[in-house]
Amino acid sequence: MGGQRDVGEAPLITEYGYDQTLTQFEGLGDRILPLNDAFDGKPAKKYALGSDNLGRGTITWLDRSKVTSAFAARALEFIQQAERDGKPFYVNLWPDDVHSPFFPPKALRTDNAKRALYHAVVQAMDDQLGEIFNYVRSSPKLRDNTIIIVASDNGPEPGAGSAGVFRGHKGTLYEGGVREPFIVWAPGLMAAAARGTTNERTVLANVDLLPSVLKLAGVTGSAAAAKSDGQDLSAVWLGRETATRTKPIFWIRPPDRPGPPRERLPDFAMRDGNWKFLMRADGSAAQLYDLASDPGEATNLAAKEPKRVEQMTSAIRAWRATLPGVTLLDDEGGGSAKDSP
Repeated sequence: MGGQRDVGEAPLITEYGYDQTLTQFEGLGDRILPLNDAFDGKPAKKYALGSDNLGRGTITWLDRSKVTSAFAARALEFIQQAERDGKPFYVNLWPDDVHSPFFPPKALRTDNAKRALYHAVVQAMDDQLGEIFNYVRSSPKLRDNTIIIVASDNGPEPGAGSAGVFRGHKGTLYEGGVREPFIVWAPGLMAAAARGTTNERTVLANVDLLPSVLKLAGVTGSAAAAKSDGQDLSAVWLGRETATRTKPIFWIRPPDRPGPPRERLPDFAMRDGNWKFLMRADGSAAQLYDLASDPGEATNLAAKEPKRVEQMTSAIRAWRATLPGVTLLDDEGGGSAKDSP
């Protein structure tokens, strides 16, 4: 929201309905931009990707290892003000330090290997977010009436995190690229039997956040929720049931990550129940997996399930056609999607 590194004419984040914002180089308005310090005796380098030239807000330069701490401190101020005003609150807190390039605090920097640096920034983030968690837990009123959700936005970056048994990584449409952690903490609202358990049945997508959060907040009749592709899974979040999405989920490959020329990555993917289907834009290189028995996507069942492949190919094309300003190449296109500006 609010710009993209070199886009300065986008609406400010507050124009989307947020009361207060503090963002980074991929947003407009007041923002924190990082100084990357490797603690090697060389001066810290500014890392803005053009955001510092856009104006439209106060810029604060801060050591990258302290950026999450600054975001957390501002979020805590917002929460405390809401308490003083006797109002409920909603906070989006999206740390940036755990995104490469990794520059952990000097005290946690034990090795310059990429994986070690990543682990160090995750540890730092845990400590920094802990200030908010501890504040909420220490207040009976907040603890019993607050929901904290911890989630990621994509799979691990190669060489940093690990996808475990799952195939692929960030930038791919395999499970290692699109399956993320989703943790819900709500001791005062969650079913007692569900506390500390893991739900391995429910499948949800980021589009489910809107209707689910609105339901938990007691908001009814939302036009945005009615138009959303998301489903209300709030009861699942609180451990009161184990339902799952009934609508399929669709993905499109990041346009700047086609994969190696001789082994192009799939352009589209779709999940419907336990079936996961991937294909190139021209419909070639079909891959079909039963994630219930094959979460690692090792056994391609496309040849054995031609009707299912046909159905899911049609569903992807129909979904793609609903997106604005895009053209799905036919089988003459060579296997990549072409988007209009």
